[in-house]
Amino acid sequence: MSDRILLTLAVFAFFLVCVLLMWRGWRRKSRAQSVQVPPFAEIPAEPGDALLESTGVYISTTTAGHWQERVVTRGAGLRTGAVWRLHEDGVAIERGGAPDFWIPRASVTGVRKDKGMAGKVMGIDALLVITWLAGDVELDTGFRGDDVDDYPQWIEALQDTRNDIKNDIKGGA
Repeated sequence: MSDRILLTLAVFAFFLVCVLLMWRGWRRKSRAQSVQVPPFAEIPAEPGDALLESTGVYISTTTAGHWQERVVTRGAGLRTGAVWRLHEDGVAIERGGAPDFWIPRASVTGVRKDKGMAGKVMGIDALLVITWLAGDVELDTGFRGDDVDDYPQWIEALQDTRNDIKNDIKGGA
């Protein structure tokens, strides 16, 4: 009987050590990224009327083009329920239990449908991914909407913004 208790305690202690090491690694990665990735913008007090709105799950933010390199600093690595609202000047990402943030429309460099991000792999085109600049760092932010039929509207609206910015640059040069 005592051998079983010792074995159970050893397995439990091993499990606790593994959890502690994972937690320390997450914190170390967060500290390192807090220097590399600037703080995300806060949602403006008066963002204006919402042009589009979708509910679903915020999957994560990763470095652009590297779907497994999750950004964990400032709560960006937490998967949560979310509401995304497209406004004239940006995208408001409101997350339950994690910090909300704002993606300025002028910083959006791309938008697409994808199948996976940061350990979450789903069906083809199940994620909406916005590629954007936070300072000089390009990021991908993924969202799994409750209604994937909303994605074409998001893609069209955000690509129109990119085309408007390109035309403004060409027209001003």
